[in-house]
Amino acid sequence: MGWLNYLIAPGFLQTSQVRSALILGTAVAVCSAVMGVFVIIRGQAFLGHALGDVGSTGASGAVLVGVQAIWGFLGAGLIAGASVDVLSRRARERDVATGVVLSAMLGLSALFIYLIGQVSTSTGVTQEILFGSVFTVNPDLVLPMVGLALAAVVVVGFVYRPLLLSTVNPDGARSRGVPVGLVSFAFLVAMVAAVEQSALVMGALLSTALLIGPAATAIHVTRRLGMTIAVSVVLALVDTWLGILLAYDSFNWPPAGRGWPVSFFVVAVMVVAYSLGQAVPRTSTVRAE
Repeated sequence: MGWLNYLIAPGFLQTSQVRSALILGTAVAVCSAVMGVFVIIRGQAFLGHALGDVGSTGASGAVLVGVQAIWGFLGAGLIAGASVDVLSRRARERDVATGVVLSAMLGLSALFIYLIGQVSTSTGVTQEILFGSVFTVNPDLVLPMVGLALAAVVVVGFVYRPLLLSTVNPDGARSRGVPVGLVSFAFLVAMVAAVEQSALVMGALLSTALLIGPAATAIHVTRRLGMTIAVSVVLALVDTWLGILLAYDSFNWPPAGRGWPVSFFVVAVMVVAYSLGQAVPRTSTVRAE
């Protein structure tokens, strides 16, 4: 099967960096795909994008004080998400509150990145924060991040029914005794975990590619919510695995020995899948089973 060498370069699975990347990428893809479906049907795509961007604030701040970037991503995401939740008492106020919080956090990010530049002549740290690299993630973080992704999915599974009801009919959910605020906050925490983990892999600027792309495609081509989530997960996995494979292969492309960013390939595959999905006649609105 020598033809496979054109797609899968020899030694692909023999390096620890690739194995770690596949494990971490799989966890992030599944988590992002599940969250993404609810993010879209709840109309929180802008918030999801903003959480990825504000992660750069926490990551750059963490680098300044010598802490692992992932904890900065998560910390900034939780602060930003909670701030938006407090400032937007009504759903229609969410985008305005998100814009205000995003602006404030990006201002801090600019300051932190400037300070990093003053104490270091290397641009590698800034590049990793903004564009990510799943191949350079500290191996010691793989298991904690897999556990965090699993916990986020479990949280969504635990609040699945009340979350769905409060998404479709908030007033009806309240009348049935559903703690809408608590359910929304639980989902917010899970969404932060998904977005900020993706930010470490994809970079702060492109972290919502796995959150929005596969879910948007799945929603377009399916009708039942369970099937929508399943399709979103499959698309996210294919997207991530192909991105990692192509990034690995690109070390043999010009300029030789440098390699192209994983995030570029993940986004490219996502755009192709979404474009193909648009060719399929749109289904009716997604509904619960």
